[in-house]
Amino acid sequence: MRCAWASDALSIAYHDEEWGVPVHDDRALFEFLILEGAQAGLSWSTILAKRPAYRAAFDRFDARKVARYDEERITALLANPGIVRNRLKIRAAVRNAQAFLAVQKEYGGFDAYIWQFVGGKPRQNRWRRTGQVPARTAESDAMSKDLIRRGFTFVGSTICYAFMQATGMVNDHLVSCFRYQELC
Repeated sequence: MRCAWASDALSIAYHDEEWGVPVHDDRALFEFLILEGAQAGLSWSTILAKRPAYRAAFDRFDARKVARYDEERITALLANPGIVRNRLKIRAAVRNAQAFLAVQKEYGGFDAYIWQFVGGKPRQNRWRRTGQVPARTAESDAMSKDLIRRGFTFVGSTICYAFMQATGMVNDHLVSCFRYQELC
């Protein structure tokens, strides 16, 4: 059995191969941070479908390149039908890239910074029903507050918790899901 939210080919592949797998690569962490912010108010399946276009549009999520995007580049992104064309979300990606680089410099890597919110290892939850899975936690509240303090945007607590789930900081597969045990 797998988690019920994985219901089409794209979400099933994402569930079975990526969701909840601990991520320690800064580029991949930056990608998830930007994609989770882009997802705000939309379905994750929409963002999954657009992920290849996002990778192309945002220089494969090279934070150094994204941090240098100017108004001309932002205008070009706003015309790109492959991504969510929301000015605030696109500007947030650029601001977040700049803040991301500052965190990397301070901590020697974004991974070292972000994983401190779970003590450096994945939290193993034991949810039996989808309704038990929270939308936010004290850890995601703390992460959100600190990211905002550092200049990040589109990083509310719910977005941070989704980021934590996606990057394996928490294992929120239901205990009945075949991936739960694989990720323990």
